[in-house]
Amino acid sequence: MKNPLTKRMDPLIGKLKLLDESDTRPFISELKKRESPTILGFLNQHGYNIAQRQPAVLDSFLQVNYLLRDGIGIKMACSFNGRDPKANLNGSDFIPELIEDLVGESHDRYELFAMGTREPWLSEGARNLFGNRHFHAIDGFKSPEEYQAFYQQHHVPGRFPIIVLAMGMPKQERVALHLQKAMDTRALLICGGAILDFSAQRFPRAPVVFRRLGLEWAFRMLIEPRRLFKRYAIGIPVFFFYLSRNALSNSRRVGGWNALKREP
Repeated sequence: MKNPLTKRMDPLIGKLKLLDESDTRPFISELKKRESPTILGFLNQHGYNIAQRQPAVLDSFLQVNYLLRDGIGIKMACSFNGRDPKANLNGSDFIPELIEDLVGESHDRYELFAMGTREPWLSEGARNLFGNRHFHAIDGFKSPEEYQAFYQQHHVPGRFPIIVLAMGMPKQERVALHLQKAMDTRALLICGGAILDFSAQRFPRAPVVFRRLGLEWAFRMLIEPRRLFKRYAIGIPVFFFYLSRNALSNSRRVGGWNALKREP
């Protein structure tokens, strides 16, 4: 569904790499072939809201190499901007599949880093996520410079680092960009939100029916109302305000430009 007001696409929605389920294997192959440090991120309604309030966060999202769609809110935003939203590739489901496909049995080619949350969930989540492979872990409450020093301390030249950053938005994107600029090797930096907490079963995943209906956010708010009430009960109406505001703003910009072009 294409909104008639939307003549110029929202840059954040335009940044998304939208994939069908059948596209994931070719996409993983594309990641394997990259010769430079690569950042993979996910955009959900909460991230979109933060980016509207903080220009530096918007800039961080736009600098990520690949940004995937996460959740029903961004599905609606894609339709609002005339884009086919395709599959919901949320990090909790896609990241484990991605790591397993990348690493497989090639343990000596890769090195695994978990950066985020706190103990005991940090180590437990990393063990579950990485399939009991060797890894290096550090909590999610350090400065970008400390993460850089930790990476440099443990990096083995010639190996492909896979770094899962699970600090939440917008810190993880900022740290990923900092690390990327300091690296001179092939690498994959994954902005994974609460992936380590979910892997450690600190928080339960929503039942499958909630996930299929795009209502995982509602389940999470039910089990963590104090922490997530503002994000969803207030954040969802604010999200639709931002979508409408951006659509009107883009329409006016394009309309003004077309009027100028028509002037003699």
